[in-house]
Amino acid sequence: MTSSSNRTLSRDSGVGAARAVSVKAPGRLHIGFLDMGGSLGRTFGGLGMALDRPATRVTLTFAERAASGGPDGDRAEAAIATVAAALGVDDRVSVTVETALPPHAGLGSGTQLGLAVGVGLARLNGLSTTPREIAEILGRGRRSSIGLAAFEGGGGVVLDGGKGPGGGAPPILSRIAIPDDWRILLILDGKMAGLSGSRETTAMARLPLFPEALADRLCRLAVLGALPAAAEGDAVAFGRAVGEMQRRLGDHFAQAQGGRFTSPDVADALAAIEATGVPGVGQSSWGPTGFAVLGDATQAEDLAIEMRRRYADRPSLAFEAVRGSNRGATIVITPERAAPDRLSELSGDADVRR
Repeated sequence: MTSSSNRTLSRDSGVGAARAVSVKAPGRLHIGFLDMGGSLGRTFGGLGMALDRPATRVTLTFAERAASGGPDGDRAEAAIATVAAALGVDDRVSVTVETALPPHAGLGSGTQLGLAVGVGLARLNGLSTTPREIAEILGRGRRSSIGLAAFEGGGGVVLDGGKGPGGGAPPILSRIAIPDDWRILLILDGKMAGLSGSRETTAMARLPLFPEALADRLCRLAVLGALPAAAEGDAVAFGRAVGEMQRRLGDHFAQAQGGRFTSPDVADALAAIEATGVPGVGQSSWGPTGFAVLGDATQAEDLAIEMRRRYADRPSLAFEAVRGSNRGATIVITPERAAPDRLSELSGDADVRR
């Protein structure tokens, strides 16, 4: 392999290549952009949350030839080829995707899979390449850093500062731990997919102009509504801010996704949940996955059971009450040779084990 990058790479001192690397990468909700007009010089900006599950889990080992297995194995193998070329390492690696986020569902499947296999490949070769460098290699994080933040530095409720004139992944401005008793009720629609790739790019280009008044309101809702509520553990106040953000953004994106929400069935379920008095409902990214934020685990589980019963005639819908994630990616490295166990940091609060 030859390197297509002039980046400076460093190796973990005294470790060298590993025998195997396993990575667990959390999913995420993208609650919404804050300013798509960019009149202040920064575009997008975003609010999101990291999820404990569903998650992406991959294991990489050296092999006689490149190989992959499991869900999204082809995408994983393609990402390895791209990262290997950029880092100047051998791409003869076997990657097993043990679990994968559902593709094009609004949970960040492509970013989390790419980061997991890219960072895994670097660690397999004893390189300390950062997740942000891997994202740059793979072209991830160009509009939003929510998925990158979920992977690299501890998750939580995340605010990013938007795309600046210098390019690169947006900076992380705030990260607030998700309270232990909060639950996120996910509403998944297995028969639909959100926009991605060239279809997403085309849809974004055809959206109406983003009004300054809308950007002003969204920024206030995020900075003076959602974030303080999260810091104080107030799920209802958090939900009120997020619910209003979702209604305003859903109306702006309606012409591109066929309505306020991509899936009519998810939209129906969200309306039913909101009618019970839960204000924090919405859609992650382009959907179709919907969500509701609740401040009590028992309430969330009971609501999930009730919604499964209510929508039993719609087998494509699934309801799962999950925790938020405050820890980032977990990386387990099996050394090539016997060595004392030691803990090293990937980036931020990410959990890296040997």
